[in-house]
Amino acid sequence: MQSSLFVNRLYKTLQEHKVLLVYVPLAVYWVIIFTATTIPVDGLPKFFDAQDKFEHFAAYFILEILLALTLHFQDKYSALKLKPILFSLLFLSLYAALDEIHQYFIPGRYADVLDWIADVIGGAIAIFLLRMFFKKTLVLQRIEE
Repeated sequence: MQSSLFVNRLYKTLQEHKVLLVYVPLAVYWVIIFTATTIPVDGLPKFFDAQDKFEHFAAYFILEILLALTLHFQDKYSALKLKPILFSLLFLSLYAALDEIHQYFIPGRYADVLDWIADVIGGAIAIFLLRMFFKKTLVLQRIEE
């Protein structure tokens, strides 16, 4: 019950302060990702073999959460609001592909299909967690009505 109260409180807080807690973080984070992908890889430290794939996974995991929350809380486009998880994964997959193409033109970078796959897997796992979050909040909202 304690976790249910936390989830419900978190949802309401995000809804009430969506610009500050959802929209702005998405914009800032997306700029950071784009900027980071223009830095040549040669200058970055490497700590373990699969670090590149883990970085892609983690970066797009976070991006998916922010993007899905943005589509869920926005009120301008009803189709996006009705299916925020579907559209956010679609947008994420498209952006990840465009980002890989963009990296092809950056000296010291390269386009890699496996990076794109790591991006999409990160987004898909984020969706799994978001679905649990949304289901829990919807159940709680029905109980309170």
